[in-house]
Amino acid sequence: MQFEDFSDFKKVTKRSQREFLRFGIGLFFVVSIMIYTTLSIGLSSPQGIMLVVASMIGGYMAMNIGANDVANNVGPAVGSKSITMVGAIVIAAIFEMLGALIAGGDVVSTIRGGIVDMSSVPSTDHFIWLMTAALLAGALWLNFATAVGAPVSTTHSIVGAVLGAGVAAGGMDAANWPVVGRIAASWVISPVLGGLIAAGFLFWIKRAITYQPDMVQAAKRTVPILIGIMAASFGTYLMLKGLKKLIPVSFGTAVLVGLIIGSLVWLWLRAAIAKRAQTLSNTKETINGLFTIPLILAAALLSFAHGANDVANAIGPLAAIVDAVLSGGVSDKAAVPVWVLLVGAIGIAIGLALYGPKLIRTVGGEITDLDQMRAFCIAMAAALTVIVASQLGLPVSSTHIAIGGVFGVGFLRERLKSNFSSMVEEIRLHHLGEDKEIVEAYLDRFTKAPMKTKKLMLQELKAKAAQVSLSKKEYKKIKKVYRGELVKRSIVFKIIGAWIVTVPASALMAATIYLTIVSVAR
Repeated sequence: MQFEDFSDFKKVTKRSQREFLRFGIGLFFVVSIMIYTTLSIGLSSPQGIMLVVASMIGGYMAMNIGANDVANNVGPAVGSKSITMVGAIVIAAIFEMLGALIAGGDVVSTIRGGIVDMSSVPSTDHFIWLMTAALLAGALWLNFATAVGAPVSTTHSIVGAVLGAGVAAGGMDAANWPVVGRIAASWVISPVLGGLIAAGFLFWIKRAITYQPDMVQAAKRTVPILIGIMAASFGTYLMLKGLKKLIPVSFGTAVLVGLIIGSLVWLWLRAAIAKRAQTLSNTKETINGLFTIPLILAAALLSFAHGANDVANAIGPLAAIVDAVLSGGVSDKAAVPVWVLLVGAIGIAIGLALYGPKLIRTVGGEITDLDQMRAFCIAMAAALTVIVASQLGLPVSSTHIAIGGVFGVGFLRERLKSNFSSMVEEIRLHHLGEDKEIVEAYLDRFTKAPMKTKKLMLQELKAKAAQVSLSKKEYKKIKKVYRGELVKRSIVFKIIGAWIVTVPASALMAATIYLTIVSVAR
């Protein structure tokens, strides 16, 4: 055997060992759930057996949420190198669990989002089978999406699964189609809003800071405002989404608390950055460093809010099954036992630690390159879009918002790069025949000039540029040459494709599983 062959064999063996270890830890968690529910509840009835099975599936679902959905909260921070992969996983795991346990709530809706009419479900047994099928289908779809590297909405996965199983149980009339329509609309609303907000903030940063000759002085003015807005946004976001079950507040109160927090942060940072400005160099890398700590805090806060809200995707159906088994009937709301909340919280943390890095890398660097400024804009989009959408009553997905933000900053960079390259090419064309030193000096002055000066230089150039005349076709050709693709289209199409099929795929799987359970039970 050649040395290269032996080296390859060694790498494959190590990879297999890691996969086996991950599988073993996940299996141990699921088996532990089975043992606990068996000993505490018993197997005295078919419903008791279904509860044990559903508990195991709930743990499996929670792990898949951790593996897929949490990447949106920490991916940009990791991609911008603000934090290491290990550090991100530790922070996210801790804050996801804290969010789930502290603010996860003690009551959840038994039919997620009111998408199925409970009166159409034939019996309590059928309701238990419906929820079990929904849990398993949602988990399987998330597992598949994680395997192919596509971040998808776990909310949409479980909504589609409940819809599919509900229609299989009660027919087409059982579904609340207007609600389903609003959920479908969020496929467009979420990424578009996230992308526009992220791109808007990045454009502001570029115009106000990185396009200025003295970036340090520009940063002294602008960075405290930006981080103050971020603090205000996250203060409002946490009051509305993360702590709403602990401290019920109105939208106005949440905004007021957020503004107070943002103002205090702005006042503190204005003095701190002014004091630090003397040690800063006039480079983009130095300015990027000012956003590092805010990004780490944003990752922690987003993880807390995600744990508080999305734990219901794992434990909602399980809590409904527990309530149905213990009460013998179906209710609109179901109490959440502590052990069920722990299944969701621990499962999310384990799934993140075992399988989260793959999706974190996808979100953080495989779609487009991220630095701290771009990652900051994505975090801002995540908070602001949820606030705006919740006030307008629009259903949005945190996953779609975050990925939309990544798309937004990537496509804006493409646009700006294309425009700048076209301007540089136009300058070269208008200096045809002149010495190379003159052209390079002019280009250097143009590159360093503020945006307003750039526009004046181009206007002056065009006013006296009768000697150079380009057709529309030639200008298009120039733009095409300089339109560098900074967003990887293959990954974009894969993610969008996964988004589109999430609800129908999970619905079809859930309906199939439900009908299989019914046929076996008979």
